[in-house]
Amino acid sequence: MAQPLYYIDRSDLREGKIAQVRAGMRDLAEFVEAREPQLIAYHFYIDESESTMTTVAVHPDSASLELHMELGGPKFREFRELIRMNSIDVYGQASPAAVRQLRQKAEMLGGGTVTFHTEQAGFSRPAGVS
Repeated sequence: MAQPLYYIDRSDLREGKIAQVRAGMRDLAEFVEAREPQLIAYHFYIDESESTMTTVAVHPDSASLELHMELGGPKFREFRELIRMNSIDVYGQASPAAVRQLRQKAEMLGGGTVTFHTEQAGFSRPAGVS
């Protein structure tokens, strides 16, 4: 059974671009929600100083991440003038294609680091189970 992938990226917001970033986040979230029903979660956050954006996504498997990168590519490019990517962290087993796509995304958005983390132990419970 495929294991979920947890994706977290962090970017610095460019000076004076907060309103455009917020509008872009809403647009991208609506775009993804309409086209990627397999995606478990997709959220954007801005820190209290309004200088850093964090994206958190939960994919059911690496194929979902690959699809997200393929469909979202043109939308991600719209952020080039708004942010500078600091880092992408992926928790779980990403395919070679997803690894390549993520490195390309990081380079396009400012050259941030891309780090992959391998699970060592843990478990998940279905929602509502206690």
